This record gives sequence, structure tokens and C-alpha cells, in this order.
Amino acid sequence: MKRILVPIDFSKQAEYAAKVAADIAKQTNAKLFLLHTLELPTGIIDPSNFGNANNSPTTLLFLERAREKFEEFKEKDFLKGIEVEDDVLFHKAFEGIIDQSKKHDVNLIVMGSKGTTGLEEMLVGSNTEKVVRNSDIPVIVIKEEILNFKIENLVFASNFKEENKTAFSKILNFTSLFNAKLHLLKINTIHNFETTKESSEAIKNFINGFDLGDFTLNIYNDISVEAGVLNFSKVINADAILLNTHGRKGLAHLFSGSIGEDLANHAKLPVITFKI
Repeated sequence: MKRILVPIDFSKQAEYAAKVAADIAKQTNAKLFLLHTLELPTGIIDPSNFGNANNSPTTLLFLERAREKFEEFKEKDFLKGIEVEDDVLFHKAFEGIIDQSKKHDVNLIVMGSKGTTGLEEMLVGSNTEKVVRNSDIPVIVIKEEILNFKIENLVFASNFKEENKTAFSKILNFTSLFNAKLHLLKINTIHNFETTKESSEAIKNFINGFDLGDFTLNIYNDISVEAGVLNFSKVINADAILLNTHGRKGLAHLFSGSIGEDLANHAKLPVITFKI
């Protein structure tokens, strides 16, 4: 782990994400790259050259205020002892995050998110959702403040189908950085039932040929996949939930219906996503 990108909009959720990123940086000797994107009203920025601001008083004012906030933000105690870079870009947030993660050879993105409930879920996805769907590198989604974040117990919830093996390789590379224990989890429900023997064989066939290190194999029964993942994670006191993403399809096709997106939206535990 060399560089961790944290999008900063100066909200409390962004600060929660920065705290988690700082804890990971201390464990892996990584650098933090804090990024603030400014999306100014039409007419102030030339759409054909969105990444560059002109020298109008308005753009300079926005830039100066952002710089001041960054200088104040970087003085926070949890960032002490960590190498921190920062940048302010005139860019659409989602595109800027993806572009900068590639430009700066970032290994991990840590983002804050409020999550969504009810009617909000029917709206077009948030910047966090867009980054999760499109990022080729792992993304950690943080909902709440976590003190002294550690990566020791991780739950990988999956249907353990062949198409998920590419992302599973990324997951093993990630967990090996922390010597974390990996709990492989398959949920059984009334509407999607398999015998224990069938589920166990599916998981064993999936992991055949991989070097997993410390792991457990788990089949858990519950009323829904989402409930099963969350309840199992509580039982083992997991530090985070690992999920695969399917690019444009997002998380919705992980299991069935919108289970994957429900997990990413509602889980209070950090969710770490890996693109297939």
C-alpha cells in the first residue's frame, strides 16, 4: 500500500473517512492524498476545459477558500506523523476522483457516505456510488466515526460463482497486507435455498487454487441475504464487509434483487468493494 486517496468535501462523513484512511496509512506506511473537487456554476468554467479554472475573481475566491480549509484540515491530530498531499481541482467530483486515482497511482480510495433510505434510493446514485461502480481499485465506504480502525476480521459475502474469481484475487492481495482473518460467507434463505453440502462444495470449488492464509468457511441461514450478512458480521465482530462490484451494474447483481446495494447503503460497518 503506497497511496490512499480520500475525497474531502469538509463534511463530517469526509472526516470519518480521513480518520480511517489515517489509521490504514499508519499500519501500511502509506501516503494520504486528500482531494477536494470544485464544481462551479456554468459560465464560470469552460465545459470543454473543465479541469482548468480561468483567473476570474470568482474562481480565485473559491480556490482560496478551499486552500484555507485544507490548511486547517491538515492540522487535525489524527493526521500527525503521516505524509499528506492535497489538491484542489475544478472538476466534477466523481470524474475527478477516478481520474486522480489513476494519475497518482492510488492503491485505495476511502470515502465517506451518508447512505440512503426510502425515497432517496430511487434517485440517481451519489458520487460515492458512482466511484464504487467505476473504480478499478478497492473503495472503502465509511458511514460513521470509527476510532482506531483495524483490519483483522473481514467478511467476504458472495454467491461464489466463477465470475467473482478475478475480484477475489484482489481481495486476497488486500487482506494479505494486514494478515487479516477472512471469513467466507454464503447466505441461505427460504427463497434461495441450498443444502449445506451444496453450499460447502460451491465455496470449496471456488477457493481451490487460492492461498487464503487464515480463513473460515461459513454458511448462514437468515430471512434475507442482507440480514444474513449483517447479522453474521455482528456475531463475529467483523471490522468490515467485502463485496464485489460489477461496473455499470453496480452492486445490485451480487446476489439477487438489490441486496448488494442495500448492504452498501445501510451497513454501519465499513464496506470494501472490489470491481470484477
